[in-house]
Amino acid sequence: MSNGSSSKRSVALSLALLGLVLGLAVGAGAVLWLWKGNAPGVPAEAAQAVAPGGGPCNGKPAKFYRNPMGAPDTSPVPKKDSMNMDYIPVCEDEGGPENGNVVKVSLDRVQRLGVRSEVVEERTMARTVRTFASVQYDERRQAVVAPKFGGWIEKLYVNATGDAVTAGQTLFDVYSPELNVLQQEFMLSRGTQSGAESRLRNLDYPEAELEKLRRGDRALRIIGVPAPEAGTVVEKVAVKGMRYQPGEVLFRIVDTSTMWVLAEVYEQDLAYVKVGDMAKVMVNTWPDRSFPGRVIFIYPNVGKESRTARLRIEVANPDGLLRADMAATVEIEAPLGRALAVPDSAVIDSGQRQIVLVERGEGRYQPVTVKLGARVPGYMQVLDGLKPGERVVTSATFLIDAESNLRAALGAFTAGEIK
Repeated sequence: MSNGSSSKRSVALSLALLGLVLGLAVGAGAVLWLWKGNAPGVPAEAAQAVAPGGGPCNGKPAKFYRNPMGAPDTSPVPKKDSMNMDYIPVCEDEGGPENGNVVKVSLDRVQRLGVRSEVVEERTMARTVRTFASVQYDERRQAVVAPKFGGWIEKLYVNATGDAVTAGQTLFDVYSPELNVLQQEFMLSRGTQSGAESRLRNLDYPEAELEKLRRGDRALRIIGVPAPEAGTVVEKVAVKGMRYQPGEVLFRIVDTSTMWVLAEVYEQDLAYVKVGDMAKVMVNTWPDRSFPGRVIFIYPNVGKESRTARLRIEVANPDGLLRADMAATVEIEAPLGRALAVPDSAVIDSGQRQIVLVERGEGRYQPVTVKLGARVPGYMQVLDGLKPGERVVTSATFLIDAESNLRAALGAFTAGEIK
């Protein structure tokens, strides 16, 4: 009886131990499956991504995976960040030291970024210098009436500022005691050596009146003072009945058929302007037309405060539309000849250097430092760094440049960590 009970207990104990062992084995298998297939941060497809023949780099495994938000965090296997975004694979041929500074971008990403390129070639270039200016009288076409003898103005023929006069036109009649004395002396000394005639000439006595004295005509009490040049009276001091002293300015006459336009050009534009260049002058008064001119002089100094140089432009003004002190805008077309040029959108200017991205084919782009010259609308002259026929990126340049900088930073950060 006791032997039967003992055998039954042994069988039950054996079955319990067997069940415990099977339970432990099943639990260990389940834990192992969960750890391999559902570990935190590692997606289920990780094994497929690293499996031979199924890598993300054209069938090859990735060198490592980087944070999609640019954080300095890498992983040897695929994973997700805290925002459930997949880490980006970095292939063996991207950003490696064997490729120098060449940036490798997948063709799919090139299409999504909208990358465009253009061939580097020589172009006929011309730079337009635009600046502000003011209209002034031509200094070579001005004259003043300042008699060399004193007297009283008896009659005034031109009595308003702005009147137009012709050369030789009588401006006013004057009584001069000094001239009367010299006339009488000349009459008395006819046929003899006398200095009266030379003194009359020195005082600009009219030649026609002097000829009358030679013929024996009676000396006139008053004489007329003529205009020395044709033009417009811009200043009038003379008043009927006034007495003036020798050398006193009574009239200022200006010929306005030609005007000067004085333009202020910045130092960086001065190298593109030379004497003889044609200029286009525009004024606010006549916005629908322009006035052609020519640069006739470049002043030898630069303003200390404005840092501008002054140009003198001669402009024909036959109809008198241009008036002194008008504000004007000047455009000077400066031809530069044929030169190697790139679109201005292709240049990345960091302030210390200028870079363009040269297309090397199959989604590879190389940053190249260039030396630039003149800037014209849409293009920039290249003095050094590029050759004709190369293609440069003209759009999405900053995105590719940012990718290059990011990979360089990651390469320095992960050096020694990723084998």
